Amino acid sequence: MRAVWYEESGDAGVLQVGEMPDPEPGPGEVRVRVVISGINPSDWKMRARAMRFPRIIPHQDGSGVIDRVGDGVPASRVGERVWLYESNIGKPFGTAADYTVQPARQCVPLGDEVSFEDGACLGVPAMTAHRAVYADGPVTDKTVLVTGGAGAVGNYAIQMAKIGGARVFSTVSSDEKATIARNAGADEIINYRTEDVTARINELTDGRGVERIVEVEFPANFEVSRRAVADNGGLAIYGFGDGPTAAPGVPFRFERSNVNIRFVMVYAMPEEAKRAAVEDITRWTAGGSLTHLHGPHFKLEQTADAHRAVEAHAVGTVMLDVGEG
Repeated sequence: MRAVWYEESGDAGVLQVGEMPDPEPGPGEVRVRVVISGINPSDWKMRARAMRFPRIIPHQDGSGVIDRVGDGVPASRVGERVWLYESNIGKPFGTAADYTVQPARQCVPLGDEVSFEDGACLGVPAMTAHRAVYADGPVTDKTVLVTGGAGAVGNYAIQMAKIGGARVFSTVSSDEKATIARNAGADEIINYRTEDVTARINELTDGRGVERIVEVEFPANFEVSRRAVADNGGLAIYGFGDGPTAAPGVPFRFERSNVNIRFVMVYAMPEEAKRAAVEDITRWTAGGSLTHLHGPHFKLEQTADAHRAVEAHAVGTVMLDVGEG
């Protein structure tokens, strides 16, 4: 099979393209013929860190068709269209190849009405958004601030909060991104480059603040968060941006009381939270409640360029077109 791999950590230049033996599924596993491999920021960050295995095929997310099953997996799953998640956690070979072997439970049925492109957008972004929005309970009639609403996670978070019955605000940095966030369902858009975010939030909430914040860039946004979150509100922090992970000299103090802080890492989510996310995401996608933010497409042989696009903050999920749908 064709595959992309790396044998040393570093920049995108360490990625190699070549041939590897076709994998075979073991007990409880399936083999998926990959149609599209979705790329997330964590994929390039893992590539840049210390090696976990001698050779790694990257990428957590993707979509494709099951073509073989291992012992204990019903033969009826052969031919099933699926979306994949956590394909490269705890194992060396992810979705940047013609075939990937994965635990059957991590290959989720994808209805015929859902495109492989849409399926490749799920996984990391949608599951992160689900956890960030719902980890602290329902959001019905609550106000939710989603920072970076044009990002993959932020875009899903807006939609999921609206599905849950929330009033949603989103911060963006441009008119183009404002359109993306608005199309996702945000009730109010705040351009943080031209507006005072805290003042605008307090105006929109009559000084009460927002009850939930889904945060992409902590601590850069902490000064807003600490003044904008409501009494008994909470922050779900899933990103730190590209800068330092701490803000020296910033007191960890909020203007209101009983604030809950939750750090969200999709790979470490409790299994019950993963199951709930997969169930909701699959149902909402099949029913058309979720739309998906497609980014640029690349060929498998252009994986290094695709990684560079993700590092440069390309809008939407960057994808590798691996096989035929």
